[in-house]
Amino acid sequence: MEIKTHCIQTYEADGIVYHADTCLPLIDAAKRKKITFKALSRLSYPGDELDENTIGLNSVGYWDANEPQDWGLDWHRNEGIEFHFLESGTMPYAQEGKEVILEPNYLTITRPWEAHKVGNPHIGMGKFYWVIIDLGVRRPHQDWVWPDWITLTPKDLNRLTTILRQNKKSILKTNSSIRDCFLRINKAVNNDVNGSSASRIRLLINHLLILLLDVMNAEKIELDESLTDSSRSVKFFLKELDKNLSENWTIEDMAQSAGVGVTRFTFHCKQLTNLTPMRYLTMKRLGLSKQLLIENADLSIAEVSYMSGFATSQYFATVFKKYEKCSPNEYRLKHTENNLQLS
Repeated sequence: MEIKTHCIQTYEADGIVYHADTCLPLIDAAKRKKITFKALSRLSYPGDELDENTIGLNSVGYWDANEPQDWGLDWHRNEGIEFHFLESGTMPYAQEGKEVILEPNYLTITRPWEAHKVGNPHIGMGKFYWVIIDLGVRRPHQDWVWPDWITLTPKDLNRLTTILRQNKKSILKTNSSIRDCFLRINKAVNNDVNGSSASRIRLLINHLLILLLDVMNAEKIELDESLTDSSRSVKFFLKELDKNLSENWTIEDMAQSAGVGVTRFTFHCKQLTNLTPMRYLTMKRLGLSKQLLIENADLSIAEVSYMSGFATSQYFATVFKKYEKCSPNEYRLKHTENNLQLS
């Protein structure tokens, strides 16, 4: 199979732009013949192109690793809800900070806002399947929109959606019916030529969703409506903010990225942090600047200010002195001397 990658497209909703995962380590491993790989996909995911008959399905496929591996998929998020299934072997897996070793017949569920990785740091030997369905959401409070070829009754689809949205359960021990469904998906993906398996894949994914609903109903999963509250979306954004402090944020930009209005964003931010959004941003930037000053003696004050997200070094120095009662240089010198004394 010739592995091709698609042009990286972005998803935009309510003014928020999301970038797709590119799966580069997986592509490289397949090119080096470390694994057997087959997938049908769109967007930036690797594999043969899905056609218009499965719009909303972003990727479906598998890899088969039957020798020790030297790669893994680091922390990332997907452009939809993803179901992983391990047919055989073992697989290191982590989601939202929790690490486990998947065993045969385990299925994982990752929502679009949930960070996850496969490998610790390398994947295990095993046959691993996935299905990624775009539901038009990127934050917990947004309403899910399933592709129009999903044919569950409104009652069943609403029940499935509610269970998936209102609980944090991410790993299920499944049965032979789900295993058989993935084996049939395997066959459909292998036999596809220019969309010839589209009907079969649609039917199998509908069947998979019905089987998942049966499993989760049987487990009597406890639901929590607060998981779909807009405050949770703001909480996810604030957590992500640490990695994007250098961006030129305005309160409107932050609210937009969290997927809520400015008033609601401000309210939730104050509830979660006891600070207004801009004050919280300033505190986070100051925290990063102090870390850079201490750990990177070779960086100039201007470089520290830029990396921390301050518009100018003069403004950075003014804000820093206001809160720390000393200049950035004085702070660096004081902590350098303290570290020397301790050593």
